[in-house]
Amino acid sequence: MYNELAWRNIWRNPRRTLVILTAVVIGIWSIILLSALTRGLEQEMLTNGIKTLTGHLQIQHPEYLDDPSVDHLIEAATLHLDALVTALPPGSHWTGRIRVGAVAANARHSGGITLVGIDPVREPVVSFLGGAITEGRPLAETDTHSVVVGRALLNKYETRLGHKLILMSQDVHGKIASKAFRISGIFDADMESTEKTYLFVPLAAAQQMLGGNGKLSEISILLPRIGDEALVADSLKTTINDASLSITTWHERLPMLAAYLKLSGSFIYIWYGVVFIAMGFGIVNTTLMAVFERIREFGLIRALGMRPRGIVLGVILESIFLLLLGLAVGNLLGIATVSLVAIHGIDLSALSAGTEMWGMPRIITPLLTPTDILTANAVILILGVAVSLYPATKAARITPVDALRHT
Repeated sequence: MYNELAWRNIWRNPRRTLVILTAVVIGIWSIILLSALTRGLEQEMLTNGIKTLTGHLQIQHPEYLDDPSVDHLIEAATLHLDALVTALPPGSHWTGRIRVGAVAANARHSGGITLVGIDPVREPVVSFLGGAITEGRPLAETDTHSVVVGRALLNKYETRLGHKLILMSQDVHGKIASKAFRISGIFDADMESTEKTYLFVPLAAAQQMLGGNGKLSEISILLPRIGDEALVADSLKTTINDASLSITTWHERLPMLAAYLKLSGSFIYIWYGVVFIAMGFGIVNTTLMAVFERIREFGLIRALGMRPRGIVLGVILESIFLLLLGLAVGNLLGIATVSLVAIHGIDLSALSAGTEMWGMPRIITPLLTPTDILTANAVILILGVAVSLYPATKAARITPVDALRHT
């Protein structure tokens, strides 16, 4: 009986009902869309940060993070790679690199870059380089004079595949080492700054050029899932047990990204609050108007014997029906909008100069999670029912005498 009465009552004034339904629909739609965009941005930033030569974990010389030079290389023989493999969880991947500052030059241009010597077999599995080479060919273990460059740097230097670049850097003896490399491949990255910064050569060629045979700058480790970094790092420290090596997680190497990810969830909940405040006023106002219009009706049903709690239940059921109907339409609209936006994403290429300093990608693809949808719906439904208690209790306090006095 209560359900039937509540459903009929909300349609006694269709215009007012449609107004509050519109507020609920817009509220849940905006929450779903904003949550998806925020989660998508978080995912893209985290993926880019980890894939751009950071990994989940890194093993280095303790001073390399502050001074990434050839003075702080580590001996590959001291890493006990067999123990490293056994200490990592199944599905993990790792690779060794040499990464130093260098100068790249050709007949037209010269400038600072980061020279990265990589294992051509292991590196594509650990970093963005796997699948990023869109022209030419990847590096091979037998290459001695090949280099892979980013498209942005290729355009900056006005060169092309097959042309040479001269790379210069300080070797382990403190002297300037230089070597000519031929461009064998071009990679496209999510961020233009990555394309302008990194040049990749075979690890053996980098070691030979710098005089660091058997030495590495870092071991980069990619875990099967995020969230296990601290536990695996502690396990590796126990297994390796070498004070001359430092094991760091991506949180330590990307502190700004870690801080942003902690704050972004708060931004979503702040938006929940803003939407609900706007919507809550509408619910209270609409329900109060309905109560004041039905004073004589409430007085009559009280005179017929209905208890105050029955009136409270009836008014709250009206609010619940409004909220559920609005949430159903808003969820469908929100999910449809996110699905359409996700097809091509939101292109920020025009703003890349300003967004890349924060590690933001050129294209944001929204990511919708069941947790965000359930949380948004639960927040609106629970708080919506809570604010409906005020007009419901007002209605329950109306007596037959009050109804007779009302004109």
